[in-house]
Amino acid sequence: MNAAVTRRHTGPFLPEINSKKRRIGSQHRTKQESLPTGSVLNKSTQILSRENIALVRNSLKQNICVRLLQEGFPRSYSELFFLLRFNEDQRTAAEPGSDVLLQTPLEDQRDKLETMKLHLSLAEKAERTGSWSTVNEQRLFLGRYFSAPEDFWLSLHFFLSCINRERGSRSRPATEARACLAEVYLQQGELEEAREQAELCLKMSEDGGWLDLSGRPLRLRARQVLWRIFNRLADAPLADGDYGKALKLLHQGYSMATESEDKQIVGEAAYRLGLTYQSTGDHDTAKQFFNTCMQICGTLEDPKGLGQAYKAMAKSTESEGNIDETVRCLEKLVDVTRSNGLQHDLTDACLYLGDIFYSSSQFEQACQYYLQGYEVACNLGDVALLQKAQVLAAGARAQSFFGRYSADVESASHAALRRLLDWKETRGGRDPADNTAAAAAWY
Repeated sequence: MNAAVTRRHTGPFLPEINSKKRRIGSQHRTKQESLPTGSVLNKSTQILSRENIALVRNSLKQNICVRLLQEGFPRSYSELFFLLRFNEDQRTAAEPGSDVLLQTPLEDQRDKLETMKLHLSLAEKAERTGSWSTVNEQRLFLGRYFSAPEDFWLSLHFFLSCINRERGSRSRPATEARACLAEVYLQQGELEEAREQAELCLKMSEDGGWLDLSGRPLRLRARQVLWRIFNRLADAPLADGDYGKALKLLHQGYSMATESEDKQIVGEAAYRLGLTYQSTGDHDTAKQFFNTCMQICGTLEDPKGLGQAYKAMAKSTESEGNIDETVRCLEKLVDVTRSNGLQHDLTDACLYLGDIFYSSSQFEQACQYYLQGYEVACNLGDVALLQKAQVLAAGARAQSFFGRYSADVESASHAALRRLLDWKETRGGRDPADNTAAAAAWY
């Protein structure tokens, strides 16, 4: 930090008051001479103090740094100056048009500078009295304060300064800083670093039994973060088809979720495990986790999660050849999505049911569900979806017509022949579209 402060820089930090000062003085004397004799104005009101001149002449950065020195906080000054210089170097090294250059320089953001000045000075004051927990409270506050994406580097700096201090690194604020740091690393995709900090937070919070600033037990918060980390860590092996490694990570995440006392993430963890087992062909195990997800989503009244679980369950039962159970799952899915206004999910459910009936040659029922999907897609205004439903419905209608027509041709009954003759007599002179409509009416 001291080396950063002594870094060479061009120009004086506090500039001299140059010839402009003389011009100001000259203008000021001219004003004085123009005042009438016996003016009631006090002379002191006509002379600007050095402090007032500095506020006008010097930059925001200079004034705040000088105030820190004047108030007796040299270490806070050094740290703030280091951060300002770091931001300046970032901007100097940035490529034209980069996000860094689009952001306002730190030295021009008054609220951020004033906030850092206040909490750094409070931390330095606490450090002098050996109040290490208070020191870290102030640094934790600053880490949480800089939560915007463009301030990631500031957040990281203050959280790290919390956990890496010689004293107070095992205090409650430092333990919470580890949880925050794990979340920051997770957000940035640095998963191993996130895992390390979350596991340390879990160990320290179990020993201390602390709560975070929102009143949530830190041990539960650490478990929630670890579930998210394990969930993300499983993405790479899943993409590579390494289901063994992925399942190991997902089971670790599921364990963290169940111990977190958060039913919502337990349901999500069970659903993800079910999908992974489904991908391996282990449908029995997959259905166990889908059932767990259904129970939790039903208790939490989460229709979106419940619908996902029904759809996944239907795929497993279909893969096993259990079409009756598949239809039951999909019918429940239709009911859930329709009653909760989940229109896109309702369309998918109707088309899926239509596919099931179509594959088993039940073309009339398939057509009914395709048409339901088409009507919902029309209400949504989703052109691609309604065109898909239109094609599927037309195909099912045609298959239904040809099936009945062929059956009548093969039949020798009077009723079958009567239907064929009636249709033949009415189709002459019609265009193809009208013939299709007539066929639908007769069959």
